[in-house]
Amino acid sequence: MLSMTGFAARRGLGVGYSWTWDLRSVNGKGFDLRLPDWIDALEVAVRADLQKAVTRGNVSVSLRVTQDGGAEQAAFRLNPLHLSAALSALAEVEEAAIAAGMTLRQPTAADVVTLRGVLDQTQQDQDTTPLRTAILSDLPGLLADFAAMRAAEGAALAQVLTGQLDQIDRLTTGAQTETATRAASQSEIFRDAVARVLAVTDAVDETRLAQELALLAVKTDVTEELDRLAAHVTAARAHVADAAPVGRKLDFLMQEFMREANTLCSKAQSLALTRIGLDLKTVIDQMREQVQNVE
Repeated sequence: MLSMTGFAARRGLGVGYSWTWDLRSVNGKGFDLRLPDWIDALEVAVRADLQKAVTRGNVSVSLRVTQDGGAEQAAFRLNPLHLSAALSALAEVEEAAIAAGMTLRQPTAADVVTLRGVLDQTQQDQDTTPLRTAILSDLPGLLADFAAMRAAEGAALAQVLTGQLDQIDRLTTGAQTETATRAASQSEIFRDAVARVLAVTDAVDETRLAQELALLAVKTDVTEELDRLAAHVTAARAHVADAAPVGRKLDFLMQEFMREANTLCSKAQSLALTRIGLDLKTVIDQMREQVQNVE
């Protein structure tokens, strides 16, 4: 079993650069890749490897690349043509504002360089193939560390889920015992009710009475619910022991567990059986929270 929660970080260097990876995932769905866009085809390759390694989870990846000497590789250079065009446009805007009787704040150099096209990335003129190759050669190690943490988290999750399944199993067994006890008391209740009815009237249709008693017995019978709970426990144990991604299967089983527990409570007709049903719902709800983190 693997958890959807994981983290890995890694540092690498080569071909005149150094880089730092940060890879993490949580419960959810999607990929958030924050990679240098000046390294050709890097995102496509990283995304492909991630999709092979992770089948479920909200994955976030960031990569910071610096050139030897400590300068981060986000260096820029001025584009003279775009700068001239931007300054001319700003002058026209200021003239129009003055004509309209408005006073504008003077733009700073920082304002100007943020205008589109004024700065060019210096890397666009470089062949980034060697750097991309070096960075991608570091990716398998990062994914291995990431998988190891998710596996460790998954092993801890499996222990928690197994303990919760043991609780459900014990409660189901307790419900079966209580059902047998309830059956004896229900028989007494039915007989007393019938006796009271017969004592006050002779116009009782015995066939109709038998039908009503049979229908009442069916409405309060919880045998099928308990059998399904036991079957769900067996299925869930198999999923917990399965090495394949089982998060969605377990999530579906949680719905089935809760459906049977709700029906058990509605049919209980016994304080002790109602308490067992409520305890079942509590454990199932706790288990459902844990299952949300299973891949």
